[in-house]
Amino acid sequence: MSSVEDTAPGPLLTRWWALMETRLGVAPMPLLLIVMGLSGAYVAMGKAPSDILANIAFLITGGFLCAEIGKQIPILNRLGFAAIFATFAPSYLEYAGLLPQVLVKSISDFTENSNFLYLFIASIVVGSILGMDRKSLITGFGKIFIPLALGSIVAFVVGCSTGVALGLGFKHTLFKVVAPIMAGGVGEGAIPLSIGYAHFSGQPQGEAFAEVLPAVMLGSLSAIVLAGGLNFLGRRFPKLTGEGRLQPGEKTSSPAAHASVGGAVSTQTLGAALLMVAVLYLLGGLTQTLFHWPGPVVMLGLAVVIKLARLAPPSLEQGAYANYRFFQVCVTYPLLFAIGVAKTPWEKLMQAFNLPTLITIFVTVVSLIATGFVTSRWVGLYPIEAAIVNATHSGQGGTGDVAILTAANRMQLMPFAQIATRIGGAITVTVILALFARWR
Repeated sequence: MSSVEDTAPGPLLTRWWALMETRLGVAPMPLLLIVMGLSGAYVAMGKAPSDILANIAFLITGGFLCAEIGKQIPILNRLGFAAIFATFAPSYLEYAGLLPQVLVKSISDFTENSNFLYLFIASIVVGSILGMDRKSLITGFGKIFIPLALGSIVAFVVGCSTGVALGLGFKHTLFKVVAPIMAGGVGEGAIPLSIGYAHFSGQPQGEAFAEVLPAVMLGSLSAIVLAGGLNFLGRRFPKLTGEGRLQPGEKTSSPAAHASVGGAVSTQTLGAALLMVAVLYLLGGLTQTLFHWPGPVVMLGLAVVIKLARLAPPSLEQGAYANYRFFQVCVTYPLLFAIGVAKTPWEKLMQAFNLPTLITIFVTVVSLIATGFVTSRWVGLYPIEAAIVNATHSGQGGTGDVAILTAANRMQLMPFAQIATRIGGAITVTVILALFARWR
């Protein structure tokens, strides 16, 4: 007697299975339609849950829907527009009142309280580092500082010169436009800058923050667009890119990283890798609390030590890399959607929409990226990868890193992006506040 599993499916069941296999990103179309119906029901009730299960549904639906729209727009889809649309479309919808406040509150509460941005970054950083070739890891970190340092210097000179030529004034251009772009985002950049400006000048901190925030956000937007352009350039001229590898001769990942998630990596190993990510994140957070060292940089450094000292067995490296791939494929666009709703105020973007400021911001970011592209050959790096890492130096912190690397299709560069954002941003804030205290 044949079992139920051995029975051939009927035509209705076959069509239903085909419908379930029709996906938008990772989401089957029937489930997306159900989520939309459920969202409408919660809106009608006037309240939606803000827990992780509800937001898995809300963010996957919104994130992959926006990304798919971005992918279908001709020409722009070659410039990483999926990442841009997934971030800035929900920001505008929230500002215009087109996204129901019930869903905005649910997504915002979850994003602010869950810290899942840091879970994403920690998983990407640890997984990509443990999946790298050990020798390439050492040389890559050593080499990338040269394009970053030279790019920062050129960006300050060119950006300030442009602002002065357009009538913005040297001090305003330096402190309110150029410096915020490379300060490391909002939490690590704009806020410390505004606190320092307020302390030394007597200006209310809220006013100072409102002045520097648009440059941070528009600088990040410029970097996202240019990163998409670099990805397109790499497809046209393959010799300029390592397709995510920073330098010639570098292996994409360790042999362990190529293992099949469904085959060689056990469920227990995936759990162990996720626990390792959490432990490294907590160690970074503790050192930041006790010694004021940047937590993400400490976490990155510990992951490098684990890789170089071979403290993680090959099976755990496989698990970490599988974890990285899961977050890269399944979580990126939902995360960008959440960032757009909860952390990207559209009205702040609009404050900087005057031509001199826009030109100055764009020129600053272009000069930073172009310098990385040109100088990469001096230290044996691929021009496009070095330029993309430099682009993250002008991003909106960790959220900007995610969007920029998504637009460039180079998420494996996240460890180097964190160096550019965290260390480069901290140096920028320190130097700029010292100058502001002298020249205010």
